[in-house]
Amino acid sequence: MAITTCIFDAYGTLLDVAAAARTAAEEPGQAQLAECWPDIAQNWRLKQLQYTWLRTIMEDHADFWTVTGDALDWALAAEGIEDAALRARLMELYRELGAYPEVAPMLRKLKEAGLNTAILSNGTPEMLEAATVSAGIRGDLDDILSVEMCGIYKPAKVVYDMVGRRFACAPEKVLFVSSNGWDAAAASAYGFTVAWANRADEPVECLPGKPAHVLRDLSGIPALAGI
Repeated sequence: MAITTCIFDAYGTLLDVAAAARTAAEEPGQAQLAECWPDIAQNWRLKQLQYTWLRTIMEDHADFWTVTGDALDWALAAEGIEDAALRARLMELYRELGAYPEVAPMLRKLKEAGLNTAILSNGTPEMLEAATVSAGIRGDLDDILSVEMCGIYKPAKVVYDMVGRRFACAPEKVLFVSSNGWDAAAASAYGFTVAWANRADEPVECLPGKPAHVLRDLSGIPALAGI
């Protein structure tokens, strides 16, 4: 069955989640950050994801902006950094994450071919709107679907249900793209055709559901969508 709809995770898939720490580290007066920004970026992302899963299990939902701030607090504390101004700057930069270089032309090809395109993300609508506008890709997305519409994080099935409701399409007509191995596994088990953007060259997750395609970046997505 032909693909009609391409759905993308946002953070780490379209948007470079390391960009905030990297950019701040290059600014004047950030010598300490310059020495440890890769560790901060890695721990920030890890804790961000862990907190979404833990809050889901605990049935204590907080939106992704709150979770992102909590994760940053942990990452800074792990490096012994207490700097309110730096924290505020990093959170500001997280609203303005850049897209990976292949993203804009890839999305443009999908739209020119008449496919539906959207984000399905843990991010809040406000975060995602700000980041996609800043990255220059909002115009090539038909919609932004946030977990805040259902009040629970990925990989809950009700999150993936939003795609079919929005685009009136069967799961097999959806090409779902994520850089997160766990997200790729869950979406595949749900019934989507999944392309895993394995930017970090990691092994496939030992979970139900395996991605149909494994890519190093998103430049091959139009071909997978039949363009």
